[in-house]
Amino acid sequence: MAITAANGALPHLSPNGVKCEDIKRNGCHNKREKNGPGTGIASRQHKQESFEQAPMYVAVMTYLGFGIVTLFGYFRDFLRAVGLEKCNLAQEREEQKDFVPLYQDFENFYNRNLYMRVRDNWNRPVCSLPGPVFDLMERVSDDYNWTFRLTGRTIHNAINMGSYNYLGFAENNADFLKTVADTTQQYGVGVCSTRQEIGTLSIHEELEQLVASFLRVESSMTFGMGFATNSMNIPAIVGKGGLILSDELNHTSLILGARLSGATIRVFKHNTLKGLQRRGGRDGRKVGVNMEGSVVRLAEIVALKKKYKAYLYLDEAHSIGAVGPSGRGVAELFNVNPADVDVMMGTFTKSFGAAGGYIAGKKELVDYLRSYSHSAVYASAMSPPVTEQILRAMKCIMGKDGSTEGIRRIRQLAENTRYFRAKLKEMGFIIYGNDDSPVVPILLYMPGKVVAFAREMLERKIGVVVVGFPATPITEARARFCLSASHTRAMLNQVLRHMNEVGDHLCLKFSRVKYSSCPDLCDETDFELDS
Repeated sequence: MAITAANGALPHLSPNGVKCEDIKRNGCHNKREKNGPGTGIASRQHKQESFEQAPMYVAVMTYLGFGIVTLFGYFRDFLRAVGLEKCNLAQEREEQKDFVPLYQDFENFYNRNLYMRVRDNWNRPVCSLPGPVFDLMERVSDDYNWTFRLTGRTIHNAINMGSYNYLGFAENNADFLKTVADTTQQYGVGVCSTRQEIGTLSIHEELEQLVASFLRVESSMTFGMGFATNSMNIPAIVGKGGLILSDELNHTSLILGARLSGATIRVFKHNTLKGLQRRGGRDGRKVGVNMEGSVVRLAEIVALKKKYKAYLYLDEAHSIGAVGPSGRGVAELFNVNPADVDVMMGTFTKSFGAAGGYIAGKKELVDYLRSYSHSAVYASAMSPPVTEQILRAMKCIMGKDGSTEGIRRIRQLAENTRYFRAKLKEMGFIIYGNDDSPVVPILLYMPGKVVAFAREMLERKIGVVVVGFPATPITEARARFCLSASHTRAMLNQVLRHMNEVGDHLCLKFSRVKYSSCPDLCDETDFELDS
């Protein structure tokens, strides 16, 4: 896949600023983009993570905003109780009034009075592959978001800034996908059995050997569902009597797996070694550590693990394939020996454009899980076309397909990430995370600004993901941008231009750190953060 350049003005653009002739429905581009010198990302092991705090008035206005809509929610519930307003959500029948209430908890109140106002910004139906641009089905509501109806109109070529398609392998190129098509013809689309019965195919074993080789460990095992890779394997590894130290921002799959294990769980502040050391140093039992989110301080975690004789469980759902000079994740990024990580977990749903996950490490660990993991014993085996898609993407990354396309995509993703993050900082937005992370959270804070931002960006044909309470802390609602190697410089410039305008219009530039004034984005062809 090649990338187009944006030099000077952007000629022959579609309404969203993307060159129409460069866009194919398979998400590929037919020209290479001039992005200047190499990024040097691989040579810098540790990056400063930014978690700038907003001014006090922002927090006050955020709480005030939630307080106002909550008061109006109670008022509207009162109107519904006396029959002056219709309630469209499920509620108890009159003859059940003496039973324990089923629909009176705060979650239902939140859905009824807060989320319902803004739910048009979520679950938007997509009708194309998740490439750098995609198509959305237009929908409207006639009853204030209680229900939606499709208008029959399609929003074409919206710039996709929300998919986890980091390396652009979620594509529809007939040449690239020939092996996937051949595998579908040979094996079909479903296995219809578990791995322990008659569901193990030769390509499953080939994939597991390739994953182990890619990660430079002894063995690996793959699973058909990324979520279940965590939630079903953690209970098989640790049980009652064990102690799990869990990062406060761990994914739900990690939290569920820890709870199902029956082990004692201690939560420590996100990515802080002092909190982790305090939790681990008090207990003499065997300990497992779960880390997920922004780039983990892996070398320091490994040192603590060795000091307290703990076991380290590393979740690389977002980093594998997208981080490190050759895409091998944070162990490679920080030059950590993979043997020092007891359990390596990752998913194929992001960088590899497929589905499922893996557990890798020593052969004894993997052999144990083949017999005791619920996901291995009871779940259906991975679909053959999905297995082949992972194989072809991983071979491309490793260069085993005889090309340099995989490493080119990794470098392009690094360039796009650094360029986009630096430009947003120059504009005055508060963004979180590590310089190497292609996931870019932009803090919006106030509930009204969150929904206004999502709607305004869609009007400009840019698809974004917004996240708020309870998925985030109440004062840290945000938009989450995901960079891809398939984004061209023209696309990123177009998004940045609209971000600049929307940021000024909605007063979203809360950063107090001073940067140089933002130049004309379209005039820049080279970018080097260290210059």
